[in-house]
Amino acid sequence: MNEASSSADRLALQLEIAELNQQLAETQDQCVELAVDAGELHAQILELQAELARVRADRDAWRQEARRRSTGAA
Repeated sequence: MNEASSSADRLALQLEIAELNQQLAETQDQCVELAVDAGELHAQILELQAELARVRADRDAWRQEARRRSTGAA
């Protein structure tokens, strides 16, 4: 292998490494964005679960009150 061929191969490898580094940086940015989105979705899920628990408690209280009134009126 002559020196020109070796330099061309080295340059090709450096170019490939630079391209792969760029792809890695873009992928890392996407992973950070996904993690942020996942965190926001998790917070929304927790809020919805808390709201559902409140709604169920209200429903159960209304049912209990309705049963109490229906047995008291009978």
